[in-house]
Amino acid sequence: MKKILIIALALVVFTGLAYSAAQSDNDAMMDKVVVVDAMSYGNNASPEGINWVRIVDAFEEANPGIDIKYEMLYDEAYHQKVVARLASGDIPDMAYMGADARWGAPWKEAGQQWDHTPYMDAKYYDMSLIPPMGPNGEIFEIPLGTSNICTVLYMNEALVKSLGFSQPKTYADLVAMVPAAKAAGLEVIGIDGADGWAWGSCLMSMVIGRMTGDAQYVSATVNGKHKFTDKAWVDSLKFLAQMVKDGVISEKSLLVDYGTNISNFSNEKALFMVQGQWVAGEIAKNVADNTKMLAWPKLPGQKGMDGSVAAAIQVGYGLTKKGASDPAVRDAALKFLAYFYSEPETTQRLRDGAIVAPILKGYKAPADLPAIVKQKVVLGTGTSNVTEVIDAFLSGAPNDTLNAGMQNIVGGTATPEDLAAEVQRLLEAK
Repeated sequence: MKKILIIALALVVFTGLAYSAAQSDNDAMMDKVVVVDAMSYGNNASPEGINWVRIVDAFEEANPGIDIKYEMLYDEAYHQKVVARLASGDIPDMAYMGADARWGAPWKEAGQQWDHTPYMDAKYYDMSLIPPMGPNGEIFEIPLGTSNICTVLYMNEALVKSLGFSQPKTYADLVAMVPAAKAAGLEVIGIDGADGWAWGSCLMSMVIGRMTGDAQYVSATVNGKHKFTDKAWVDSLKFLAQMVKDGVISEKSLLVDYGTNISNFSNEKALFMVQGQWVAGEIAKNVADNTKMLAWPKLPGQKGMDGSVAAAIQVGYGLTKKGASDPAVRDAALKFLAYFYSEPETTQRLRDGAIVAPILKGYKAPADLPAIVKQKVVLGTGTSNVTEVIDAFLSGAPNDTLNAGMQNIVGGTATPEDLAAEVQRLLEAK
């Protein structure tokens, strides 16, 4: 009986020791797991959110020593949570961010922008496609793609040729198309004029860059180097009225919203359409196959900047200063980002229309991409003159007033001079 009791006690002790050893091993493994606290953008129904979850799951399976612990939010809820977390000191290690007033300012104001440049592999990323984001050329986030082109001029090449014309090289070439287009019941250039932002982001951002020959004229104005009452801005605003007078853009466009603008172009009611690169995938395929994506032709009064487009630095994921301060977290996050930006994932975002073109070194678009998507890659990687988008720097009442005022200029109820003066007053009052 004593032998049995001794053996039983020994088994209990051995089992306890074995459990303790196994638990110690598990604790050691947990200690080796690097946790990256991330803020991601999307939800369970959006492509951004769906792809994020899929990519994180695949990455963690391949890298069991890294845990991407994330909070995912979408639209305004995301921006509100960013501000709240930064204010409370609950700073993530990595987040979806940008470099402009909306996507970058909160991180800048919190002192959480971190320069990724020294850690980016130039053999992996095409550094020439990533614009500087700081005064010393810093890169504060890795963009999902090349800069987001907002001022694309879409041309229905087949329709233009049917009227006896070809791709315009100057604004005068567009004016020359007006009589034939009117006779055929067509608009020359369609724009969703009911959307105030379209006048600023998709048209005036290009015009002011051309009229000044200065790619950073918008930010310089916002920072006080120039004024909206300066001749360059007033002349640029006058150009809107000139386009209406010439018949290149119709006053009726003020009744056209975003969806109708795309529908009109898809139904061949306009020779051209002005909008951002993102609408390329929304054009009906039969028209998209005959569509060319262009930079605007040379404008009257233009000072250089031929072929320029206005584009905002694409948002993406980046480390915060807090996340980069821990070498283990920094290296784990950078490893995840290299996976996140890998060729298959980037190609998927290209197919979905989320980006203009990849920033990967030596990227070659797959042969099965739609023709118009391939054009986006060419436009995005081949445009050397890129100017600023107005609402990336001008926000609040001054921007809202500028957009609404441009609508009024097109409608003939406001003058460029009065609008410029009011925008400047509001800017100075901020």
